[in-house]
Amino acid sequence: MKEYIIELKSRVAVYIPVREDDVDKRLAEYINNYPDRSKLKIMFMRESEGIYLFGTRKIYVRVENNKIIIRVGGGYLTIDEFLDIYTPVELDRLERKDPLKKFSEKVAVQRNLVGREVRESSPVRSPIRSSPTRSPSGRKSPKKSSPSKR
Repeated sequence: MKEYIIELKSRVAVYIPVREDDVDKRLAEYINNYPDRSKLKIMFMRESEGIYLFGTRKIYVRVENNKIIIRVGGGYLTIDEFLDIYTPVELDRLERKDPLKKFSEKVAVQRNLVGREVRESSPVRSPIRSSPTRSPSGRKSPKKSSPSKR
């Protein structure tokens, strides 16, 4: 019974096309019949006829000779080639934009720095650095005026 439910879930339409759009129908057929749906981690979002968003990328899709092709640069890729190349790229982009991940990484870095008592060492703020215009206390000392030539 459990296997039957899993099989039914895999048959449920993931992508529902716009009725009048042949390209969208073909894309829906491809997505809904894709053998391993777990690999389709980035969805195609239709903007208008033949124009879709794939993650953060705007793509142009056509059907030629009964094959779905996607415009890339100056040429075209089949949908399988496109997914193989651009799914990892888009997943990486989405991962970098994840605000929760950024926040947790920042907190981890702060904990690490505070735990080790690491302080920022800047040559501008360093009290060790001495210059002719600074006193040993780090404060600016008044400049001595040079005698003017007349």
